[in-house]
Amino acid sequence: MTSLTAEIRHEFERLTIDIRLDLGGGLTALLGPSGAGKTSVLNVLAGLLRPDSARIAIDGTTLADTARGVWVPAHERRIGYVFQESRLFPHLTVRQNLAFGRWFAGRRDAGIGMDEVVDLLGLRALLTRHPARLSGGEQRRVALGRALLSHPRLLLLDEPLGSLDVARRQEILPYLDRLIAELRLPMIYVTHDWAEIQGRAQTVVLMDHGRAS
Repeated sequence: MTSLTAEIRHEFERLTIDIRLDLGGGLTALLGPSGAGKTSVLNVLAGLLRPDSARIAIDGTTLADTARGVWVPAHERRIGYVFQESRLFPHLTVRQNLAFGRWFAGRRDAGIGMDEVVDLLGLRALLTRHPARLSGGEQRRVALGRALLSHPRLLLLDEPLGSLDVARRQEILPYLDRLIAELRLPMIYVTHDWAEIQGRAQTVVLMDHGRAS
């Protein structure tokens, strides 16, 4: 079971993040209002934002220790990230977008395969389409599949349902449930909506003004 420990401190102009996380496997929810610093925490974990100070380790492997000058770059962290926007490559088909995740995994053999992801997320009928021909919910499923195919040891989900209407949210949630049940991949899920994670999250971290409570 993957374990994550993180101590992060960073000062923005109007917000100071000062948080400690000690998490195990399963789905962990970062729950709080907009502006609480939730996305910034994910960006630090992923290596996209270098904070004033941090210590981050996954399964005992240090990813960041600013006091010792240790900072593993994002592409070496083996952390999958599904952003608030799907960020698919518009000139590539669904199959090609998914294949990019496999390329990002490098030579690692362990992990989920293309066919398994396609079946798990119900993407078989979409493989030849381009992102412009997908609904918002379909785009999110493709983005999730691409992240899975990078063979991450931790998956970050930043409000993956945030810009979707109620119907599209209901379309995505069964796939999320299947992902939790079948893959058992450690995930951190950012949201401000309790209903999205109720009954799904094993751990809930409440965030407000950059701090956990």
